[in-house]
Amino acid sequence: MTSSSKGGGATRRGFLKGTAGLAAMGAGVNLFNINHAWSADAVYEGGVFDAGGATLNIAEWGGFWEEIVRKEMLDAFEKDFNCKIVYESSFPWFPKFVAGGPEKPPFAIANWNYGEMFKTAAAGDFFTPLDEVIANVPNAKNIWPFATATGVGVTWSYTRYCYAYRTDLVDPAIKTFKDFWEEKFAGKRGTYVTSNGLQMDFFIASCALFGKDQYDLDAGYEAMKQAMPMKISDFTGNMQTLLERGEVILAVQHDAEVYQMMDRGIKVAPYLWEEKKPILTQTKTISKYLEPVQKKLAYALLNLTLDQKLQSVMCEKFYQRPVNKDVVVTPNLASKGVTNTADATAGYWTPDWKSYNENEADIVETVNGIFAG
Repeated sequence: MTSSSKGGGATRRGFLKGTAGLAAMGAGVNLFNINHAWSADAVYEGGVFDAGGATLNIAEWGGFWEEIVRKEMLDAFEKDFNCKIVYESSFPWFPKFVAGGPEKPPFAIANWNYGEMFKTAAAGDFFTPLDEVIANVPNAKNIWPFATATGVGVTWSYTRYCYAYRTDLVDPAIKTFKDFWEEKFAGKRGTYVTSNGLQMDFFIASCALFGKDQYDLDAGYEAMKQAMPMKISDFTGNMQTLLERGEVILAVQHDAEVYQMMDRGIKVAPYLWEEKKPILTQTKTISKYLEPVQKKLAYALLNLTLDQKLQSVMCEKFYQRPVNKDVVVTPNLASKGVTNTADATAGYWTPDWKSYNENEADIVETVNGIFAG
């Protein structure tokens, strides 16, 4: 069944043609692009259409994550839309995008955390403008404002940054961001290697809360020095193991993993960062230079990603928070006090990733030296 071209779709189509025309006037006319299939009208208004066996290349996490996403969405999507999904889980995506340039994207739709997404956006004209994406994704009208606040991609799922601490070994409970630096936690606190996004956010928050602002790198370096000795982990799963063993009793973490540990009977609790509230996001972009059928399929897949069904599955299976306003938080999250309301989503903070990426080489070299020392 093809989607209708009447009603609201005509408005979106007019909008897209209008913005394309303005762009051409502003940048000069490129006849190659005007005549190329990229410039054809790719409009999605909801519903199912026959993609004629087309292939859609996507990038997202592997393992159990891929298993659930395939089971709950992708398998049915392939049948309903008569298409084939090629799933890439070999992260990172950045080098794959820059290798071919914007006009030869490796993926039609990619799932990101913020840091690498902003780095890719700064490297070239890779992504479909966000207003164009929103105009072609009907479910986007029902998500919280923070989900599109970056201006680059659409956040569809997320968790809160926090500290995880052992409730049987830490007394009193953690109450502030700066409690991490108390002397009694020396050698028993943990963070991550500099390539891990959790350490990046932890560092930027430390710059902001110990210094003048998030750009005060010297304050961040001094905070890392004062936190030593620390256990440095590659990834969150290993940090969970260190917490379970008691080798670490206080660690940088995101709340989903803490809640999962609690439900396994581990004596842990989260302190959700309140002084600054960065979030660990799952954010999707749609590549700009796609053939019309691939772009339309990408819009349709993003639309299903924002549907209540998958959002609820991610709550239940991965303890991820939803962005769709109508999702009722599943019992495993509700029992931890998690809600899906305007008040609950207020005040989320996105660090200036452009600035971080510009200074990344210096940050990585300096912090690695501190960790090694």
